[in-house]
Amino acid sequence: MAATPGTSPAAERTVIENCAIATVDADDTEYASGHVVIAGNRIESVGAGRAPEGLGNVAARIDATGHLLTPGLVNTHHHFYQWLTRGLATDHNLFDWLTALYPTWARIDEPMAHAAAQGSLAMMARGGVTTAMDHHYIYPRGTGDLSGTIIRAARDMGVRFTLARGSMDRGESDGGLPPDFAVESLDDALAATAATVEEHHDPSFDAMTQVAVAPCSPFSVSTELMRQGAELARRLGVRLHTHGSETKEEEKFCHELFGMGPTDYFESTGWLGEDVWMAHCVHMNDSDIAAFARTGTGVAHCPSSNARLAAGIARVPDLLAAGVPVGLGVDGTASNESGELHTELRNALLVNRLGVHGEAALNARRALRLGTYGGAQVLGRAAETGSLEAGKLADLVLWRMDTLAHASIADPVTALVLGAAAPVTASYVNGRRIVEDGRLLTVDEDAVARATRDEARRLARLAATA
Repeated sequence: MAATPGTSPAAERTVIENCAIATVDADDTEYASGHVVIAGNRIESVGAGRAPEGLGNVAARIDATGHLLTPGLVNTHHHFYQWLTRGLATDHNLFDWLTALYPTWARIDEPMAHAAAQGSLAMMARGGVTTAMDHHYIYPRGTGDLSGTIIRAARDMGVRFTLARGSMDRGESDGGLPPDFAVESLDDALAATAATVEEHHDPSFDAMTQVAVAPCSPFSVSTELMRQGAELARRLGVRLHTHGSETKEEEKFCHELFGMGPTDYFESTGWLGEDVWMAHCVHMNDSDIAAFARTGTGVAHCPSSNARLAAGIARVPDLLAAGVPVGLGVDGTASNESGELHTELRNALLVNRLGVHGEAALNARRALRLGTYGGAQVLGRAAETGSLEAGKLADLVLWRMDTLAHASIADPVTALVLGAAAPVTASYVNGRRIVEDGRLLTVDEDAVARATRDEARRLARLAATA
């Protein structure tokens, strides 16, 4: 058997067989009972039945009877630091919620950022996420290397990771929402972002760490930071990320300040394109959707957070019909306290069926595609991950489907999306197993829980005495 490009004939192999498989490839190929062979950090083969005989250097052979194998989940929008402020301002809309929490968030430091990143990453990884991202945009002066500590937490967890290095330079005195002491200057934000890209971004096929340029949002960022941020990203060859069209209040803000809606404003500042993805995109008209489709701009759909903040229902079926790349996002855990992406598969389907398309809005397989291949598209990594295909990176999850929670549901994909949270028997990232029987292998979950509790309490004390 010929080796898959990118693998060595002597590469150590893991064989997973006798499981249902949803490949999420272009043809939505599925196998009622099939196999996957991992060689090194790549998928060597996928197919029906048991793995072929004569494979060399098989280090592990897993009988996955009663399981469903899928690509690993891909999270396209998150704010890790918010793990320390879960359960606050639970009855607020977005602008009131931000105003209530910015003064607390502005006191975060390096130990807090590290603990929060560990907590956020651990919750996602044990629930099937293999590619994560963090949009971190609060950098109080003198609080340490926040970007570096977040990246180290992801590296220790063993997940593939994109840091969207955020920034804010529009404080309260300039008409923005964050307090002035929580924002950077234009020059400082651009210089720090460039330094983060140069130090940490890996453009290679099997990169574990990438960096995007990510000014926070129109109501916390100057037009000049948006423009120069886009120029910086394209000069450095990295992707661009920000919040867009999340609420009616944001739309009103853009019209009052810029004389145009969010999408037109983004286009005027260079923020539409195949290298851009926006979080939320709830309040979009037909013209906005057409602009995203024309330019290839992606969307991170965050159904739980949108509901938690009463932002509205994004037009996901219309975005998909127009050809817009759409993935799923947890969003920050101060507006999605569970912090788990697999719940977003179910919520994306259910929430969108409450919209004008009714039961035709999404089905289980389209929801799974949003959480896997769609997310990889949005992050610019669809050639490497997001589906189970020979030659792609070995990022995959084995879900147990023969327990009380799922055993009576004949279709395993429906069981995964609409059923209770499925136990993760194994999760592989880059060919390395990071979860076994629902427990992380890379970090001590109990120690992470203690650290997040202690740092959350310290942050609350600092905020209370400020």
